[in-house]
Amino acid sequence: MAKQVDRRGFIKETLAVTTGAAVAMSIEERVLLAHAQDIPEAPSLTVAPRELQSGKVGKVKISRLICGGNLISGYAHSRDLIYVSDLLKHYFNDDKVMETFRLCETNGVNTAMLKFDPDTVRILKKYWKEQGGKIQWIAQIVNPEIIPQDAEKAIEMGAIGVFTTGQMGDALVSQGRVDLLAKAVETVHARNAIAGISCHNLEVILECEKAGIKPDFYMKTFHHKNYWSAKIEERHDNLFEEDPERTIEVMKNLTTPWIAFKVMAAGAIPVRDGFTYAFENGADFICAGMFDFQVAQDANIAKEVIAEFQTRARPWSA
Repeated sequence: MAKQVDRRGFIKETLAVTTGAAVAMSIEERVLLAHAQDIPEAPSLTVAPRELQSGKVGKVKISRLICGGNLISGYAHSRDLIYVSDLLKHYFNDDKVMETFRLCETNGVNTAMLKFDPDTVRILKKYWKEQGGKIQWIAQIVNPEIIPQDAEKAIEMGAIGVFTTGQMGDALVSQGRVDLLAKAVETVHARNAIAGISCHNLEVILECEKAGIKPDFYMKTFHHKNYWSAKIEERHDNLFEEDPERTIEVMKNLTTPWIAFKVMAAGAIPVRDGFTYAFENGADFICAGMFDFQVAQDANIAKEVIAEFQTRARPWSA
């Protein structure tokens, strides 16, 4: 009988045979081989075995793992792979988006953070009305010129909350326009919804605190720097975590709920590694972009990791 080789074993054997020796491997091959043990045997759509932990943002109960918006927007950071966003838009047709929402709910992920645009509104209304879906929507607004108008429209269309994008937060603070972020928070609170401010640059949070702005949550990039392309990203953009130790120190002294994003550095960090680092070091929630076949696995990992850190230096939000 022929020897059977599982997928993980096949990857290891293929890399070893085709390269001949480790010194001949490309950096991509070496990274893949190093993490071969983290690759699941097959994509799984199974149900997570236990209820996913949750916390409160304002008065809203939100799962500690939140579904990111790449499945609709296609705005996936993919370094130099310019085709990835287009690929996502082709993969995630309406049915696939709704299937992913259903898997999220089945596995305890009760909230998605999605861009406020016609496609999002159309698909969510279809999911809520035709499939009886209950997933909560926190709307991402992207136009700094019409923050109050877009925030009000998003809430009218079913959003339980609104947050400004990381790029917007970075840009407005660098321009000395933190008042526009304050206006966004005031507008959302006036409509009895939860308000958030997102950023890549930690100075956004520091300036908001200095100005006395009271969002219901901050959303901040967060991951360690121990992955192969970290130095390349530092040279090309500032969309990733610049100084994780400083972020840990600042957030440790704040009680505002913290949603961490880019915890896997756009796929360069294994899920368990990224989730562990974020939750251990103070994040209350993680927003992660997920394919349908990743939802159950990610939810299970989140549950296991959260359970390991019942107490930590930065207390969990309520």
